[in-house]
Amino acid sequence: MSRFLSLLVLIVLGTPLMFGLPETVSTVASPRGTPTVATHADTLSPGLRSALSAFETDLTRRAVDLSSLRPGGPPKDGIPSIDDPRFVSPEAAANWIAPQEPVLLVSHEGDARGYPLQILIFHEIVNDIIGGTPVAVTFCPLCYSAIAFDRRVEGEAVEFGVSGLLRMSDLVMYDRKTESLWQQFTGRAIVGTLTGTQLDRLPAQIVSFQAFRETYPDAQVLSRETGFDRPYGRNPYAGYEDVDTPPFAVSNATDGRLPPMSKVIAIPDENDPLAIPHAVSRSRGVIETTVGKRSVVIFHSGSTVSVMDARDIRESGIDGTVGVFEPVIGDRRLSFEQTGDGEIIDRETGTRWSTTGRGLDGPLSGRQLPRVEHGSYFAFAWLSFRPSTRILK
Repeated sequence: MSRFLSLLVLIVLGTPLMFGLPETVSTVASPRGTPTVATHADTLSPGLRSALSAFETDLTRRAVDLSSLRPGGPPKDGIPSIDDPRFVSPEAAANWIAPQEPVLLVSHEGDARGYPLQILIFHEIVNDIIGGTPVAVTFCPLCYSAIAFDRRVEGEAVEFGVSGLLRMSDLVMYDRKTESLWQQFTGRAIVGTLTGTQLDRLPAQIVSFQAFRETYPDAQVLSRETGFDRPYGRNPYAGYEDVDTPPFAVSNATDGRLPPMSKVIAIPDENDPLAIPHAVSRSRGVIETTVGKRSVVIFHSGSTVSVMDARDIRESGIDGTVGVFEPVIGDRRLSFEQTGDGEIIDRETGTRWSTTGRGLDGPLSGRQLPRVEHGSYFAFAWLSFRPSTRILK
């Protein structure tokens, strides 16, 4: 059993990594109907054929080769989604989450919520309702992809679970209505009845708990009371993001332009997708550039730590907080700079801005810069799905 396959099994068992790996672990998917596993099934591994047999969907309908899927270790629902989330105030959450720990901020229709990555790392999907909209809040640790989706399909809310499968190291979700398989990184159904269906993304940003609390003091934070016994606050993938560690479950992660496990800010565009290495954005603090025909400003500052570094998340190395925005308020174009003490201000009014794009103090205090879709991922993940990406250096 490989190091990371063993590691994923531990997540299923809720066993902290520091207690050591069990000598043998056997898991059996719950009995379900056994659909025909597409043509060319003889080319699939026995493990993949067994994993696919757990899904009651039309496996002949697919947008990808079935052989590109890989069992991740845990079976279907072996990593349990959170389907009845509970929330606490930031003040209550401060008793168990450190100021520098990462939180996924999702803000929609005036409703802002924080999802600590120390919880998401053990569950990967939270089925929630934000601002009246059914939402799937997702996190793939192996790609460092934290993405929120409107989980309505043809106007009907569907619930998502963790399939136990990976594709290009990325989480493969499944919906509990048709049991179609969905690529988390793209939000598209890739195998099954709903193949080709696309979920809409919602704005989501990884920020420090401190920044979340300061920007949204009245917002809610996902509670540790999940109904599952997990060592929240501990990282079961300790050491995974070492830049010299090869990605898990990827046969070819060599782009040549960047180390696979380095992190990038990725901004999608149909004709001009852009990636900015963290090393570049952190050194500059503020970057003003264009993506396609759109002007954007990138902020990168703060002391937010990674969730995939040290065993104790609070002691992990610093990633900082990344935000991407349109540099406008109303009809007014703004330009930005980072001061010597790390603050971000606009040159036109002197307003101080947070990395969430909100004015903190000054003439534009309380105003929000328009958010631009982006993510902060391991380079191999983004470049696997967007190989034509332009890299800003």
